[in-house]
Amino acid sequence: MTHLDADPQTGAARPGTVTSPVTGLTAAEVAERAALGQVNDVPVRSSRSVLEIVRANVFTRFNAIIGVLWVIMLVVAPIQDSLFGFVILANTGIGIVQEWRAKKTLDSLALIGEVRPTVRRDGASTEVGTSEIVLDDLIEIGPGDKVVVDGVCAEADALEIDESLLTGEADPVVKRPGDRLMSGSFVVAGGGSFQATRVGREAYAAQLAEEASRFTLVHSELRSGISTILKYVTWMMVPTAIGLIISQLVVKENELRNSIARTVGGIVPMVPEGLVLLTSVAFAIGVIRLGRKQCLVQELPAIEGLARVDTVCLDKTGTLTEGGMDVTGLRLLDGDDETYVRKVLGALGASDPRPNASLRAIADAYPDAGDRRCTDTLPFSSARKYSGATFAEGAEGDEGTGQPPVTWLLGAPDVLLDADDPALERTTRLNEQGLRVLLLARAGSDVPVSDPDAAKDVRPTALVVLEQRLRPDAADTLRYFSEQDVRTKVVSGDNAVSVGAVAAKLGLSGTAVDARRLPAERDEMAEALDRGTVFGRVAPRQKRDMVGALQSRGHTVAMTGDGVNDVLALKDADIGVAMGSGSEATRAVAQIVLLDNRFATLPSVVAEGRRVIGNITRVATLFLVKTVYSVLLAVLVVCWQVEYPFLPRHLTLLSTLTIGVPAFFLALAPDKERARPHFVRRVMRYAIPGGVLAALATFATYLLARHHYSGAGALEAETSAATLTLFLISLWVLAIIARPYTWWRVGLVVAMAAGFLLVLVVPWLQEFFALRLVGMTMPWIAVGIAVLAAAVLELLWRWVDRAFA
Repeated sequence: MTHLDADPQTGAARPGTVTSPVTGLTAAEVAERAALGQVNDVPVRSSRSVLEIVRANVFTRFNAIIGVLWVIMLVVAPIQDSLFGFVILANTGIGIVQEWRAKKTLDSLALIGEVRPTVRRDGASTEVGTSEIVLDDLIEIGPGDKVVVDGVCAEADALEIDESLLTGEADPVVKRPGDRLMSGSFVVAGGGSFQATRVGREAYAAQLAEEASRFTLVHSELRSGISTILKYVTWMMVPTAIGLIISQLVVKENELRNSIARTVGGIVPMVPEGLVLLTSVAFAIGVIRLGRKQCLVQELPAIEGLARVDTVCLDKTGTLTEGGMDVTGLRLLDGDDETYVRKVLGALGASDPRPNASLRAIADAYPDAGDRRCTDTLPFSSARKYSGATFAEGAEGDEGTGQPPVTWLLGAPDVLLDADDPALERTTRLNEQGLRVLLLARAGSDVPVSDPDAAKDVRPTALVVLEQRLRPDAADTLRYFSEQDVRTKVVSGDNAVSVGAVAAKLGLSGTAVDARRLPAERDEMAEALDRGTVFGRVAPRQKRDMVGALQSRGHTVAMTGDGVNDVLALKDADIGVAMGSGSEATRAVAQIVLLDNRFATLPSVVAEGRRVIGNITRVATLFLVKTVYSVLLAVLVVCWQVEYPFLPRHLTLLSTLTIGVPAFFLALAPDKERARPHFVRRVMRYAIPGGVLAALATFATYLLARHHYSGAGALEAETSAATLTLFLISLWVLAIIARPYTWWRVGLVVAMAAGFLLVLVVPWLQEFFALRLVGMTMPWIAVGIAVLAAAVLELLWRWVDRAFA
């Protein structure tokens, strides 16, 4: 048996050694190739492996710093000064468990949404997993199918391939037997089959596909912003820690163990160790929550990205309407017999082995194809806006009728007819009712349907009226976007009037614009897009241009779709959302796949993204206020040449009550505010004044306490007074961050205050944490300084809100 292989230099076909292009491989040949390892074994993963999860959560720069300090404290100090290490262990364990849960959710969803190509083996067509394809398999493809491995075309029926994702060229390429097909391209029209010549890692787009499908936490403003913050923190930590070590160990000449303990107490709080953890946990829980709603997040930052979206471009078919259609009427135009027209429509339906939704509805409505032999077909293309077939009139195999072939076209009336044709008036009236109208027309010349001149001077025969099924949840979803100040643009290839009527039924008001009249220049197009809401007769390449025009105005754009005509726009949009029942190509390029095809799931994705970003911004402020006051306190200690006021146990207690526990709850709370850009700038606007005030107030209390107390227990009394001031200021920071208040947020702040009060009044806790308020004067001074600092902080943050709103 022989096949056609491809020359690696020219891409031309050459003889090989495989199988018949009709029957495909035999079961024995499949087994032989599998045994030789000639399988498509690219590991398409939806998530990190368990080992990668553990490594990412355990082996971090700050865990290394904290780990070394923890070991030191276990050796030189009581166990209560080593509590921070146990907290880090617990946090790391939580992070691993949550991401592992997210991995299980993603893996199960990816299995549900897995592409299963159709291969021909032993003469029969069967669906297999992508990883089960072997070298020389004969793979069948149709509209919307993705070319999953490299190969050579074996059969072609008006086959047109879009290679824009690989080459950047948007024009479809006609493929004939012997032509090369590259993985990563997809079918836009026609059908056929191809023979796999390169599988696995040898395929052209294999590495690209692997990377695109991987669960990742990178390439998002949130993650890169936190990385930037951690980089600056490291730069501040190193010199500050060196100065603190010298100050505590050399200058003061304190007892070694106490000096080490206070040095470590100064270094540990500089590390925002829980910030990365909570970000990962928030993302992971977001994935789990969305997974329960059958939403597959193929790239994790998509949760964040959709929260930043201010413009959603919706494709009508498959998004606002359900996939199926119903033929509701037939309007004859030139007096032909209705029975004859019905048979022509039936023949057109039977001529296409892979009909789209419109042609499938027509085939179901008119099953009688009559005595017609199809000699040539032209499948529907979004660029052409019509399909057709050429028939030899007469019974199958009857060559003696003497009648010439007849070419019939079925497509958009406003594309096939002249602008002044009276049939367009009837079409417009039907479109205004939200109905879809196709024109059945006879070619004006005796040319095959594949001839470019076939659509010239057509004779209109009938209008086929179809009714689209509106999604029952579409109106509520559009209303949600409107309430959330997210602009909606309907972008469709259908007639603008018809699309406008459908949008109006769903409560979306606005002018319907024919996209063929949109200016080509980007700025002018962007201006027109800002004015309009509904756009019809949009070409696939134009959808991409429209997304780019909106982005040029600073908009963050999400694009939804399910057909091959949406692929380019989905790829270029900030966030691409595909329906689970959509084409393989759309699912491959989208960041989010709605597996149950429910458009109503989108608000949940938006809300989840807003929850993640809004809450991480909140908790980042908490963590960085601590980092700022820790660094500044260390600098003040070095400058004044005094003992560092805190032991590690004190700051572990403060961090747990004012940051650790509250941050965990706040990071998972609902948040509906749309995400705003410049994460680092916004967080530091609050963290710097908050941290500076906390450090100055705490150090002032500490200096006053040093003058107030004397004797053997003076240092513990001084530390306790400073701890009281720092806790009260940190509690007020938490109270501001927790706004707007709900019953549980108020309860959270009160519970943290009660926890600290418990430590102050229970004797064994006083001893465990070395906290004992002595006398009445200094504790009340500490409270007064804290109240004054909190009032100044309130005024400062309110000014920041107004100045940078």
